[in-house]
This record gives sequence, C-alpha cells and structure tokens, in this order.
Amino acid sequence: MSTEALLTSAMSPAARRRVKRDGSHWGAHTVLILASLLMLFPFLWQIKLSISTEAEIMAVPPNFWPSSLEWENYAEVFKRLPFLSQFWVSIAITALRTLGQVVLCSMAGYAFARMQFRFKGLLLGLVLSILMVPGQVYLIPQYQIIQSLGLLDTIFGIALPGLFSAFGTFLMVQFFRTMPAELEQAARLDGCNSWQIFWRVMLPLAKPGIVSLAIITILASWNDLLWPLVVASSPENMPLSVGLATLQGYRSSIHTGVLMAASLLAMAPVLISFIILQRRVVEGIASFFFSGLK
Repeated sequence: MSTEALLTSAMSPAARRRVKRDGSHWGAHTVLILASLLMLFPFLWQIKLSISTEAEIMAVPPNFWPSSLEWENYAEVFKRLPFLSQFWVSIAITALRTLGQVVLCSMAGYAFARMQFRFKGLLLGLVLSILMVPGQVYLIPQYQIIQSLGLLDTIFGIALPGLFSAFGTFLMVQFFRTMPAELEQAARLDGCNSWQIFWRVMLPLAKPGIVSLAIITILASWNDLLWPLVVASSPENMPLSVGLATLQGYRSSIHTGVLMAASLLAMAPVLISFIILQRRVVEGIASFFFSGLK
C-alpha cells in the first residue's frame, strides 16, 4: 500500500470528506484562472502596443512581442499633451467630487433614513427620480448655470455638478436604514442631539458605505468625459479623460502606440491605488452589494 493510501486510511471520515471537497475545487479554480487571463489579456496587449512601432502594430499576422522596445511613445505623450497639468486637474476634480459626495450624501442619507419631517417621502422620491433621467437631458441647463457663475473652463466649474449624487444619497439611505434604532435611543438618553448622534454614533458605523461611495465616485469622476469636454476649453484646464479624447482626435498625426502609452499613464494612478487599497476596495464593493440585498 502506498504512503498516500496509508495516510488516507488513517484519516477520520470528516477529514476524508474535506480532502475530497477541496480536491473538487480544482475545476472551479481552473475556470477562474482562465477567465482571469482572458480579462487580463486586453491590458497586456495594451502594454505591448504602447512599446511597439506603428509598423509592428499594423503587421499581419500580429506579433505578440515587439522586436525593439519603443519607449519614445511615452516621451511623445508629454510632447503632445500638457500631461502633468491635466493629471493634477483630474486629481483636483476627483478629490472635490469625492469629498463633496461623502459629506453631502452622508448627511442627506441620514436625514432621509433616520429623521422624521414633513414631505420626507416626497422629497426622497424627487431626489431618486434624478436616477431615471439621462444626464444629457440637463447638460444644457447645467452649462448655463456654470456660465452665469463665471466658472467655465475652471476646475470648480467641472467639479461643481458632481458634488452631490442621487445615487450616493440612495446608497447612504440603504446603509443607515440597516442600523438598529436602539443606538439612537441610547445616544439620546445620554443627552446627544441629532447632529451628535449622526457625527459620533451613526457616521463611524457607516464606514463601509462611505468607502463604497468614495470608490464609486473616484472611478466615475476619473473617467468622466462628457461634462468636462463641454466645460473645459483650454488644454491646461482639461482632465486626462478629455486630453486623451483630444489626442485621439488627431489620429492622422499620431500613431496607436502613443495613444496606448497615454492611456496607460492615465490609468496608472487608479491602478496603483487599487493595488495598495485592494482589501478596502473589495470590502467596500462587497458591502455595497450586500446592503442592496437587505
């Protein structure tokens, strides 16, 4: 009898079932690995294109690795675009929108979920009705408001409409509704007012919801294209999303390798942030979906 057979025979029935169950996961792991490679392939192909010459990109059949690394594509990005200026504009817009939505949506979500006031249901319905209207419908009114405020072609003009979100309010309402009412009752017995209950008791417990809202806002703001494209006119005040769109517009004078290099540089901050904060990102997204099921 082999050593493996001896070890198996010496195991308890529960241990044997556990080993068999763990062994049955290999098929699922294989499928997940193949799916991961399939999803990762476009990103790897983009890296390959960013360091390839135009002749190699257009070669038929395509090659899977360039014969010589064309690092000049990355240098060309900084020649064609005010990349650093647009990078800081993107960071500023993302920071303003994220901070605004975390503050305003948290306060609105707590008010709609835990406080009692007249016409609460009607007001919440009006806020949520915004979700049923495409953003393009109120694009012109927003532009006219920003123009009347003298904020065209400014960072604040781009960030201002995104400081509040109906979806973010709905998300925070869902989180606050899942909290037990006994917490508020105990806080009121200790002499806390509504603001103190929100700030000291409820808001710290809503940390998973805040993380989810921040993640969603960061991704949406970093990738936002239509509104910044309408408001920003000078290249120095454009975010990276608009800069890449304008760069792509000059297709006749710029080749694909430079476009891929610019795209990789633009997505690098979000990708690095995800790698560093991977655990928080997964927890936030998971808590977002679980809260929606409750």
